[in-house]
Amino acid sequence: MMSRFTALVRETFRDAEAARDPAGVVSSKTLITCIVICLSLALSKYWGGNAAFYSFFRFIGLSDWLASLSAPDARLYTLLWWAAMVIFFYLIIPVGVIRLIFREKITDYGVKLKGALEYRQLYLIMLLIMIPVLVIVSFSPAFQSKYPFFMPGADEPLFPRLVIWEVAYLLQFLALEFFFRGFMLHATKKTLGFYSIFVMIIPYCMIHFNKPLAETLAAVVAGFVLGVLSLRSRSIWLGVAIHGTVAVAMDVLSLWQKGRLLF
Repeated sequence: MMSRFTALVRETFRDAEAARDPAGVVSSKTLITCIVICLSLALSKYWGGNAAFYSFFRFIGLSDWLASLSAPDARLYTLLWWAAMVIFFYLIIPVGVIRLIFREKITDYGVKLKGALEYRQLYLIMLLIMIPVLVIVSFSPAFQSKYPFFMPGADEPLFPRLVIWEVAYLLQFLALEFFFRGFMLHATKKTLGFYSIFVMIIPYCMIHFNKPLAETLAAVVAGFVLGVLSLRSRSIWLGVAIHGTVAVAMDVLSLWQKGRLLF
């Protein structure tokens, strides 16, 4: 696997560097992308929090509804609000920029289906490596205290509220992959070439700062691997699949550790 991936990195480096603009040339598209990335990260962080959720619904006159929410309801709705903000700023805004400002096709930013399965064996190997690691990590108190983000009440069935949350959770991972491995990577590759991957990894690592240390460090490695594969295949779909699978597996393992599942 390592030899094949090393060869893939070399090929991606060669092609990305050959396609980049002349040294020293920074396009307006790269500058706009950097501004959009900064604003999207900042606004999704500050407007996606609990305070913003309560402020918004009070502003539109739903204070009584907020006061009527039970603790589990409030937790679910604030999480759904956070997911909605991530989807808006990581997906909707970049798509608008691509179509209305860059005047380009969305398929040029990692969402084309053609070639999406080209490196499926590498993704499968990554997944097979990750699952045993997740099982081991799931025994740690830090992991169990963090996941799942939405925990049903002791007497509450897992359906429907946990399922509703997991669907929203998966959709925000689609937005996340598009934001980092689609929009950010493919909008800057003409200026930065292969090094657009490393620029992308920096904010991707930073959004994990509230997670356990092992997960934050793993995000650096995952960001590099998924960045190489997106740059090479021009598709984020298997990255979305593996990211979503790992995320759901983490929640399932946490529920198992808490005795909410029978296996």
